[in-house]
Amino acid sequence: MKPQTAVRIFYLGLVVAASLGFAAPLLWMVSTSLKPLEDVGTSRVALVPVHPERTGQYLWENFYEGRPTFVDEQGVERVGYEGVWTSDNVNFPLFLRNTLIVAVLSVSGMVLSSAIVAYGFAKVRWRGRGVFFAICLATMMVPFPAIMVPSYFLFKWFGWIGTLQPLWVPAWFANAFNVFLLRQFYLQIPEELSDAARIDGLSHWGIFWRIILPLARPALAVVAVFHLTYVWNDFLGPLVFLHHQHNFTLALGLQFYMQQHGGTPWNLLMAATTLTVAPLLILFALTQRFFLPGLATSGLKG
Repeated sequence: MKPQTAVRIFYLGLVVAASLGFAAPLLWMVSTSLKPLEDVGTSRVALVPVHPERTGQYLWENFYEGRPTFVDEQGVERVGYEGVWTSDNVNFPLFLRNTLIVAVLSVSGMVLSSAIVAYGFAKVRWRGRGVFFAICLATMMVPFPAIMVPSYFLFKWFGWIGTLQPLWVPAWFANAFNVFLLRQFYLQIPEELSDAARIDGLSHWGIFWRIILPLARPALAVVAVFHLTYVWNDFLGPLVFLHHQHNFTLALGLQFYMQQHGGTPWNLLMAATTLTVAPLLILFALTQRFFLPGLATSGLKG
């Protein structure tokens, strides 16, 4: 075997081992979501239930209908449980709808507003542009807990506490990281294209809508995926601004579901977590052909 081939096999083994390490928690989550509770606490490691004959259609009971009171093989009457999706105590379809509403409005606002602000910093020459861009980047160092109380009183003054508006309206005012990412991409677009458009009579708005945005689709996809991931997993924002169960998002509903049981039924909790995570995994699988080139051409390193 040639030395170069041996080195490639070694690095490939490291990549595969690292991938399995990152995927192990996800596999454990999905595996646990398909098991009955009595199989979760066993010392035996298995991706499928240890005793499937006890549970019937064990694959979907934790997700959908669950089991009513039933009699086991020994003739002992046992109390069943409700599936996560059809539970009467926690309305996961409603939580999903709320999360989708917030995600669509928030991602739309973030992509549009960040694209406009980034164009102003990258393609429009105006006095003080560098200073204001530095101030914009400095806002990245301010964590959300530092502005949480002022934001709460501001939204309370608007009458938005207990509604979904505090979760998506701020996204329509851009974000420093996304502005930086899009600005780096815009700077790689040849200035000659904008000059030719000005000669043809286009204004800055025309250049932005007809030239810059179509070319920036990979970078816009990166911004959309990044912000969607943040919104989908956001727990602190809904915890602070939402007071009623009918407005809960998936992240907050997952915590509420765990509290409803009083303990930790790991199989049901993992089923609920799988339902929460699955849309993001599906979205990434569908958009990675836009997402990865956008990262490669956005100017971000590492």
